[in-house]
Amino acid sequence: MKIQIIMKQNIGMKLLLVVVALGMSSLGYSQNYPKREMRAAWIATVENIDWPSAKGLSTEQQKAEMIEMLDQVKAYHMNTVVFQVRPDADAFYKSSLEPWSEWLSGKQGVAPDPYYDPLEFTIAECHKRGLDVHVWLNPYRAIQNVDKTVAAADHVTNTHPEWFLTYGSKKYFDPGIPEVRNHVSRVVSDLVRRYDIDAIHFDDYFYPYRIAKLEFPDEKSFATYPNGFAADKKDDWRRNNVDLIIKQLHDSIKSIKPSVEFGISPFGVWKNNTTDPAGSATKAGVTNYDDLYADILLWQKEGWIDYVTPQIYWYIGKTVADYAILADWWSRNSYGCQLYVGQAPYLLSEKSRDKSWQTSDEIVNQIKLNRSYSSIGGSMFFSAKFLKINPLGLKENLQKEMFKYPALTAPNPRIERVLPETPGKALISKKNKSYELNWDKGANNRMFVIYKISKKSKLNVEDPANIWKVTSDQSVVVEKSKKTKTSKYIYAVTAISSTHHESAPVIFN
Repeated sequence: MKIQIIMKQNIGMKLLLVVVALGMSSLGYSQNYPKREMRAAWIATVENIDWPSAKGLSTEQQKAEMIEMLDQVKAYHMNTVVFQVRPDADAFYKSSLEPWSEWLSGKQGVAPDPYYDPLEFTIAECHKRGLDVHVWLNPYRAIQNVDKTVAAADHVTNTHPEWFLTYGSKKYFDPGIPEVRNHVSRVVSDLVRRYDIDAIHFDDYFYPYRIAKLEFPDEKSFATYPNGFAADKKDDWRRNNVDLIIKQLHDSIKSIKPSVEFGISPFGVWKNNTTDPAGSATKAGVTNYDDLYADILLWQKEGWIDYVTPQIYWYIGKTVADYAILADWWSRNSYGCQLYVGQAPYLLSEKSRDKSWQTSDEIVNQIKLNRSYSSIGGSMFFSAKFLKINPLGLKENLQKEMFKYPALTAPNPRIERVLPETPGKALISKKNKSYELNWDKGANNRMFVIYKISKKSKLNVEDPANIWKVTSDQSVVVEKSKKTKTSKYIYAVTAISSTHHESAPVIFN
């Protein structure tokens, strides 16, 4: 999630600012408060950015921090976490392919003690709260800092040193070597087989961001595995290498579990229109296509990825990379791929040099702008620790205007539908100080939505104001109060399948 310095040049465009200035007053109810919308937070583990807060914490401390973070995600009325489980060819889960991450114990290869599986724990805690889990992997980075990291004996840089290149302070897999693609595919396939996840997620790191006056040293693999590319077509060869791994990973995921999505969160600019008329009206100093060798549009067109989340980490009206221009460009270039936008609450600060980031209204206005496009299905926020920090009252601002009610994740049209079964035997048991709601799980059901509706109103499960709880449990305890009395309220339950399709509602008797 690295933000690159962008060269400054006035492009004189302020596209769509009028829409934001009007406050979206013409929007209908469903756009102001959508029932279905991606609302995700990235949980970064590399260098302990978000979790755990430091190396060497006890198992109980790690669990407590994760629970607090997930409770914050839920409090913001979000519905998804994007959990980084492989930052450096290592693992935040039990793996026979790669060692335990150093960001857990402080030493690579050392398991948590007392033992637990952080990914398994996080999935269970997320599902209790009705949260989806996307697992986030870095495909090529292997060592974060060659001068500081001590790789475990069974780390792949030690067992297959011929697969790696050092560039700057980091060590990377060489994308031009076929065995590299196969190794990464095995890692992804292992995760999909063994864990109840919703998606595999990659961010913007493919070929590394350029270091000035230093060429990425992949001459040997280009000579050994040219794949038909001439000597003067090295850039095209590099892009093809990344295309090959994306296609292979897509095929591997779908062959194992078709309901698991494959998503990419690229850098915010594909190409500038100064180099290609099809690019955006920006002057970015870095682009996906020319610098990271990631042809995102090709992957969308070919159906190799199921969603795309460009990191548009700039404010509305920024001269060289205007959020409004880029939101519009990506909305016109999604090619049927589910589109979300990466938002940057970490930039909010009273001390920001950019006036726009001195108020959380910037994020609110960006979301308003997103909702004006039918092709933009929600947001992902970098990163989770800023939900707790709550910069410039972001939480209150979002809950007042944009995230007033919970939202469910929308089904992805690229995923074959798994239909839920309507829950059975929905019953209310009265206790001394509470009600207990119980129901049968049914087939194909991942989670359940409990609706609480005034008896004076019609049963309307499309109004997000009626969502009371989302959970994977099969029972819920409701404390008795004026706001929960069964004499005043109807309770109903629906089931959600692994592809986010919802069943018909059943009223509790």
